[in-house]
Amino acid sequence: MNWLDKLMEGSARRVAQHSSRRGVLRGLGSMLVGTAALPLLPVARASAADGAPGMPADPGDPASCDYWRYCAIDGFLCSCCGGSQNECPPGTEMSPITWIGTCLNPADGKHYIISYNDCCGKSSCGTCLCNANKIDRPIYRPDLSNDLNWCLGTKSAIYNCSTAIVVGLAIDPKK
Repeated sequence: MNWLDKLMEGSARRVAQHSSRRGVLRGLGSMLVGTAALPLLPVARASAADGAPGMPADPGDPASCDYWRYCAIDGFLCSCCGGSQNECPPGTEMSPITWIGTCLNPADGKHYIISYNDCCGKSSCGTCLCNANKIDRPIYRPDLSNDLNWCLGTKSAIYNCSTAIVVGLAIDPKK
């Protein structure tokens, strides 16, 4: 055990000679601030791939206006424009600003929160126009209005098409 004590003492002395108390405190402070800021990092829940654990079964044709996710959509479907119901077509960017809806999935009978994100940067796709105003509200409730140009949060305000991304399971108000 004597050799272990000497080894620990020697390494502790080397660390003490090559570092300062302020440096150690600065490192600890940086680590504390970094770990406190960790929950603030964005989490890509909306872009989770279909079929991932916790994602609903996805029946229907994403290129049809009757697709279950499109209950509150207003615009051209990205699934007809070179993208999918989750992703923008190449050459466009997804708007970080969104409107939301709650749609019933016929596969499991549950309601899901759907994020409708516009894809921006190219002129309108022009195919598969859908206008479902199931929960559309006046413009003074912008989070529930599908009549706004949601491309204002991107480099280009030119609208191309709309996605319908499952965010999560809606809370059942009856429970």
